[in-house]
Amino acid sequence: MVIYSKPSLLEQNFSTPIRTFIKHQQKTIIPVIDMSNPYAKHNIVKACEEYGFFKVINHGIPMELMSALESEAVKFFSLPQFEKDKAVPASPFGYGNKKVGPNGDVGWIEYLLLSTKLDSASSSQLFNSLRGNPDFFRSLVKSYIGSVKNLATEVLRLLADGLMMQERNVFSRLLEDEESDSIFRLNHYPPCPPPPNHRNTVGFGEHTDPQVISVLRSNNITGLQIADKNGSWIPVPPDQNSFFINVGDSLQVMSNGRFKSVKHRVIQNSMKSRVSMIYFGGPPSSERIAPLPSLLAEGEQSLYKEFTWSEYKTSAYKSRLADNRLCKFEKQQLSRKIPLEYRGKVIG
Repeated sequence: MVIYSKPSLLEQNFSTPIRTFIKHQQKTIIPVIDMSNPYAKHNIVKACEEYGFFKVINHGIPMELMSALESEAVKFFSLPQFEKDKAVPASPFGYGNKKVGPNGDVGWIEYLLLSTKLDSASSSQLFNSLRGNPDFFRSLVKSYIGSVKNLATEVLRLLADGLMMQERNVFSRLLEDEESDSIFRLNHYPPCPPPPNHRNTVGFGEHTDPQVISVLRSNNITGLQIADKNGSWIPVPPDQNSFFINVGDSLQVMSNGRFKSVKHRVIQNSMKSRVSMIYFGGPPSSERIAPLPSLLAEGEQSLYKEFTWSEYKTSAYKSRLADNRLCKFEKQQLSRKIPLEYRGKVIG
């Protein structure tokens, strides 16, 4: 039996439709979505609009599977550094250490980045380079990816239901497509003594996820933070039994900005290791991403230029983590061209 922890003061279990922006002691409350609740589809829409981030309970994924994969990951990350360095280096898939991206971003982190296409030659090469029982590790990763992919697609189907879309798979089909460009990442944040000035050490710098949706699970160690609407950093209470969902840049574009791709980061713990596992649900490389006409109100203009996922991914990975990756794809709105004193007036 899986026992779920009681929501903390920074969480709110949405058992009824959300009607207001809920706050507690001046801090944003993180939505908790019960997947078994009949209001889940409405609550997911509201959470995507107001937070871009929420916690999922009653998700149906066995705790035994989550714990088993975490245990295997810990075994690998606990190896001496010279042993881990024998694994295929991240380029992009493989083992990485402290270097987060190709453009100078670093963090107090090591990771394994994997394609969800585990039968590919590159995946086989990576698993075969790992010490221990690579076949067992691969089987756990495969089972876990299958489970969180199903969770992600169900969340996206409920999102479409909540929006009363005619096509229930309008979002989920992007992940279900055989050519879906989804990836999976295992992160390890070793304990890090605070620097002399006692400021927080960054494990993974602030960023948004470029894909459609991300599904995160971590052990019970703090560190994850999300940015609220005012740019303040809100700590996310850890819960190893549950999953956290991020809206990605692509979903923000498809909703014409209605859903928010949440900026987040990881602050390192000085005493304990943090392990996280993230499924990034991405569309096929050739998929064209643009605001969906059915989500545009009458007279509403598209805020974004149309682009393929391949074009956006290439642009995103050339940038720094903290960059606003979508700004290159935003349309220049009329209000930006008209002098301030004429805005709101009839010009003729």
